[in-house]
Amino acid sequence: MKERIERAPSGYLMLLVNLVIFGASLYFFFTAKGSGEVATYIVSGLLLLIFGFVMLPGNFTVQPNQAVVLQLFGRYIGTVKDEGLRWSNPFYSKKKVSLRVRNFETNHLKVNDHDGNPIEIAAVVVWRVVDSAEATFQVDDYSHYVTVQSEAALRNLATVYPYDAHDAQDISLRGSTDVVAERLKTEIQSRLSVAGVEITEARITHLAYAQEIAAAMLQRQQAGAIIAARAKIVEGAVGMVEMALEQLNQRSVVNLDEERKAAMVSNLLVVLCSERNVQPVVNAGTLHH
Repeated sequence: MKERIERAPSGYLMLLVNLVIFGASLYFFFTAKGSGEVATYIVSGLLLLIFGFVMLPGNFTVQPNQAVVLQLFGRYIGTVKDEGLRWSNPFYSKKKVSLRVRNFETNHLKVNDHDGNPIEIAAVVVWRVVDSAEATFQVDDYSHYVTVQSEAALRNLATVYPYDAHDAQDISLRGSTDVVAERLKTEIQSRLSVAGVEITEARITHLAYAQEIAAAMLQRQQAGAIIAARAKIVEGAVGMVEMALEQLNQRSVVNLDEERKAAMVSNLLVVLCSERNVQPVVNAGTLHH
């Protein structure tokens, strides 16, 4: 069921009419004793009073970014979005639906990632109602529906990607935040389109390994960082050794045979790649001794 816009007239005129009706009813009550037809005046006053109370519920207010869904004995009439004091058929039932942007944070969910590692994950979801009819009639409680379906989408997303990627080109929950956020938004939107809800943003706010494997995974991350750092150091050291040999050869500072080049490369790599300061050893002999 799609939303239909209903134009409701201003309620100020009908409010004035109601005041006149109540005023006339009081007039009949107060003047009944002095008239010759007491019963007629009282009955007229009662009828006007009843009519005024019947017409009074037709007045309702619409706040900015709010919609009022109108129904007549269970049949959908339309939705009023014009803000201010409005009036409609007093027999219409009126349900207010907020169109304001809302957000909530999911619970910290415990789920296994793509690699089977237990992780804890949570996300914040920003949403708003764009179709008041679908939000009212397609689901029982659209606010609760948004919460449940968002958590279901988050669980499903966590099983698609690993927590951390073994390759820099792979998508992971920790390393590809923008891609994962867009995928999460699309996943939630596909589930909530039936409820007339639009997802503005969805982003992971909490991501961590579960406590039972947190210590082991921390050691693994530290080992990976050490290996990556050592690889970078070795790459830089090899470049520096290559540059040193090339400059010595170009400037003819010293002519080294292959054995001496190997010894020099070994010494330079030890100096450049060592974790501690290297102690120098002075060679007091000749070039070859």
